[in-house]
Amino acid sequence: MGRILSTAVIGSYPQPPWLVDHEVLKSKLVPRIRARDIWRVPEPWLEAAQNDATLLAIHDQERAGIDCITDGEIRRESYSNRFATALEGIDTENPFIRRVEGFEIPMPRIVGPLVRPQPVEVEDLRFLRANTDREVKITLPGPFTLSKQASDEYYNDPEALTMPYAEVVNAEVRDLAAAGADVIQLDEPWLRQDPDGANRYAIAAIDRALDGVAATTAIHLCFGYGFVVSADKPKAYAFLSRLADSCVQQISIEAAQPHLDLGVLTELADKDIVLGVVDLSSNEVESVATLAARIRRALPFVAPERLIAAPDCGMKYSSRAASSSRFAGDSCRWLASISCTIAIT
Repeated sequence: MGRILSTAVIGSYPQPPWLVDHEVLKSKLVPRIRARDIWRVPEPWLEAAQNDATLLAIHDQERAGIDCITDGEIRRESYSNRFATALEGIDTENPFIRRVEGFEIPMPRIVGPLVRPQPVEVEDLRFLRANTDREVKITLPGPFTLSKQASDEYYNDPEALTMPYAEVVNAEVRDLAAAGADVIQLDEPWLRQDPDGANRYAIAAIDRALDGVAATTAIHLCFGYGFVVSADKPKAYAFLSRLADSCVQQISIEAAQPHLDLGVLTELADKDIVLGVVDLSSNEVESVATLAARIRRALPFVAPERLIAAPDCGMKYSSRAASSSRFAGDSCRWLASISCTIAIT
């Protein structure tokens, strides 16, 4: 008899074009400071519009049969900037401008002690929890990545900066667990971008951020959104095996687009693996056979009961069908394909 694999999304889900100006969003790459000009709906109607779009995202995931769903991060301008700019000790009015390959990236400046004055994502989690009976996941930027997305003018030391970020993330994570989160995921793409720094102090920061959390914990690593990084991606993570030493329970990896060498999964024998099997570098809807083949590639290295099928990354930049009667378009068909039964024999 076949086994039905668990399925999940990573975090974000396509925001409808009546809510977000996607051309403005793409022009900002992945915003570090607030990017309020992406929203098409003005105050005082924006919150209601975001709620409506979130309900549609929830419905699409439920209809597709996804086991662990998110709120789609519909209210966010990027995966990290909402939490990052809600902290005290941050100056976003006078950002530092980082220049990378011809792009100017405004970054928050750290000018004082990092403090979380109040919960940031708890109300979003409560809204999700109230509108589904599925297992629910909420995501936060991890402390190592947060430390790389700001200009430090206060702590003046990378490790000394990362641990205060771990403290404020931990406060948020504990509140999210108390509010009913089943899975709490830290997004840590910078682990692979700075493996030397990660090797020195990332595990300690991650463990501090997740200390005392009464929920399933997860961490997501990737090589960047398919929209942003569409060229050849590495076939291995420089830091992945080190996560065996962390307290995190689920490790989420991008594997489809980069054709990842999955042999490294044998070094993560105590972890559940959220495996990216949907390539988000294009809007092509891949066949169920293609997705099943990607899943089977992992089975020599990870037991099926520890395997969760998912897209490679967040789906924020994926296309949507321009139809008032359907919210998800192609994206929903991707999810439906993932959630098909994969027979493990």
